[in-house]
Amino acid sequence: MPRVLVVGSANVDFTVALPRLPRPGETVSEGTLLVARGGKGANQAVAARRLGAEVRLVACIGEDASGRDVRQALTDEGIGVEAIVTTAQAATGTALIVVDAEGRNQIAVAPGANRALTVADVDRREADFAWAEVVLCSLEVPLATARRALECARSHGALTILNPAPLPDRGLDFLDLADYVTPNEGEAARLTGLPLSDLDSAGTVAAAIRALGAAHAIVTLGAGGAVAEGGPGRVHVPAFEVTAVDTTGAGDAFNGALAVALAERRPLAAALRFANAAAGLACTCRGAQPSLPTRQQVERFAGRRT
Repeated sequence: MPRVLVVGSANVDFTVALPRLPRPGETVSEGTLLVARGGKGANQAVAARRLGAEVRLVACIGEDASGRDVRQALTDEGIGVEAIVTTAQAATGTALIVVDAEGRNQIAVAPGANRALTVADVDRREADFAWAEVVLCSLEVPLATARRALECARSHGALTILNPAPLPDRGLDFLDLADYVTPNEGEAARLTGLPLSDLDSAGTVAAAIRALGAAHAIVTLGAGGAVAEGGPGRVHVPAFEVTAVDTTGAGDAFNGALAVALAERRPLAAALRFANAAAGLACTCRGAQPSLPTRQQVERFAGRRT
């Protein structure tokens, strides 16, 4: 089995599906509520696990009912939770999500315990970094912790993926620690200060991200698929056509699937196809973790073994 270590957040998500997104100061009623687990790190860990990897998660949760629920759910998925620490100083991270009839969302996050994951917590898990083939990290944890995770992964020869989300206002100064950087359109434009409006400009932006230090840059374009720069040159892999119900978690599905595919030593184009299929399927169901597909579902959806 591919061995994937994820460093990132773990949340509880409260999602309300509405006919449309509220305007500033407006209340939109007649919604339906879904309470589920989320957080970019936990989502990516669940995605990779359901796609066939052996997965461990480094994260921080609160000493509260939500934290206990998060830990148990991850355990039930078969994810290694020994590196999840608890804190009494903050509540488990919480996200409030509104989704409209076209699957578009607005998300507000109270990071809580996620911000309490420290460099020391990473250093204590050196054996997990030595075990991993791929280390996947996102930025709902402190930047110093994310940097240290990538440094530790590099020191043990693991392949590194940085999902730069949410992107801090001051940008990032450790892209050189990432073998793959995976921003979406908005994050890629902000990282580089360049406009992004079509496939050509996406390729230009991806090349600019490589110039900032990343070995490979993969810009995810939603319905436009993904554009990668690096290694074999520029690669564009179209998205799979779906009817979107809720796009929450689609990026995490993509990153989890990419980690699995790279751990399996797939060529980049094949890895992107696999990741696009997982992300497309994630858009067809409500919720973050509830929408994450299994390996069998992805292979069936893609029409052949991916």
